Amino acid sequence: MTLSIEMSSAPVDAEVLAVPVFADRAWGTGAEEALADIEGLEAHLDAVGFSGKKGQLTAIPGSGMTVLLVGLGDDLDAEGLRQAAGRMGRRARKSKRVATTLHSVGIDEAAELVATGFALGQYSFDEHRSKGKPSVTEALILVDGSADEVAEAERGATLAGGVVTARNLVNRPPGHKAPVAFAGWAEELAQRTGLSIEVFDEDQIESERFGGLGGVAAGAHNPARMVVLRHEPEGATKTVAFVGKGIIFDSGGLSLKPPKGMEDMKTDMAGAAAVFGAMEVIASLDVGVNVMAVMPLTENMPGGGAMRPGDVLQARNGKTIEVLNTDAEGRLVLADGLSLAAESSPDLIVDIATLTGACKVALGPRIAGLFSNDDDAAEAVESAAKRAGERVWRMPLARDYRSMIDSVVADMKNTGERWGGAITAALLLEEFVDDTPWVHLDIAGPGRSESARHYVQKGGTGFGVRTLVAVAQDLAASSD
Repeated sequence: MTLSIEMSSAPVDAEVLAVPVFADRAWGTGAEEALADIEGLEAHLDAVGFSGKKGQLTAIPGSGMTVLLVGLGDDLDAEGLRQAAGRMGRRARKSKRVATTLHSVGIDEAAELVATGFALGQYSFDEHRSKGKPSVTEALILVDGSADEVAEAERGATLAGGVVTARNLVNRPPGHKAPVAFAGWAEELAQRTGLSIEVFDEDQIESERFGGLGGVAAGAHNPARMVVLRHEPEGATKTVAFVGKGIIFDSGGLSLKPPKGMEDMKTDMAGAAAVFGAMEVIASLDVGVNVMAVMPLTENMPGGGAMRPGDVLQARNGKTIEVLNTDAEGRLVLADGLSLAAESSPDLIVDIATLTGACKVALGPRIAGLFSNDDDAAEAVESAAKRAGERVWRMPLARDYRSMIDSVVADMKNTGERWGGAITAALLLEEFVDDTPWVHLDIAGPGRSESARHYVQKGGTGFGVRTLVAVAQDLAASSD
């Protein structure tokens, strides 16, 4: 992202000035001064129904500058401010210089929230349009802002940049992001940011006993990759491991999906994309904690060598899984990723995956399911997600459901009974983390969006990037 953050005293050199308005048309900082010379304002606002409630936005043309009134309602919180800035960003995409006083609303880290929401609101995916319409905004100007607020806003823009990276990866067509290409982008990221990287090719996947990943990849023409990125700052004493499901395209394998069910399956690597984007931010901000990022990458295709229902795969930690449904493949590649992460004995493992339709049925399209083997770990990730503005809901890891994935011929099978599919999938993943505190985020719903709203665009959302960054920041703070 190329958005620069500036500060300026009024009057400002900008095409748009966005000012806050609270419920019942209570002017926020800068609004009254910006609107002082506009005749017939109240009548116009009555006519368009603008009262300042949450979600409202209206533009008032002025001499040389458009004043954008941003409704904040009467109960503003951090996510409300982030969303309001997202609406502002969407509306101002055709303006090169945008000024605002939204950072002056009296909320902690308001400048960071404004910059994050604004930058995400400006997003569009234009890589494959012959005539794209990208944002032309070059600068966000904080009116009467301080140097500290500019630094805050720059952190917010950096965070948004990581989310944009994840969105781009998710939105990219499957034929343009084969595992080898994805691994190449990870190598570029490592070179640019100072991360260390290890990439396992198809021969090493076999020799390193990544049986789940190898089994899913067996039907694909494009070879699989296991990518491991590491952030190891000097003096860091704690370690967190992030594991992201990277199914580049999911046809269902021999348990083939219907055509409609494949339309969004380029997004089945949203977990790996979130981990990738988070590592970009963590490295850029030099967060003071060791981070291991594991991304198993493959397509799930029905080629002649594809795994069959009834096959048994052995994951890296030695446990075996009977495959009854080849469309329940994400848990198979995560088994290897989690096993590898657990070998490093981190303080916490967080995996993130578009794993089960059952979780989307339970929680809808905007809330991730959270499963954990440790109450403290669950509380830590819930807290980080709340601060990041990404909704999660803790689900039960019901031990008596474990028998639902018992297999006659192996240690477990990859599908359970008809009901409780999100729970049985999480119970399978738990088999691969040893005794490490672990949190599983099922983002089958919020990993993609069917519509645009505030700072979310249709398509890949980049959900999870902000939560993973917040988890790393919180762990770093706890070790100070």
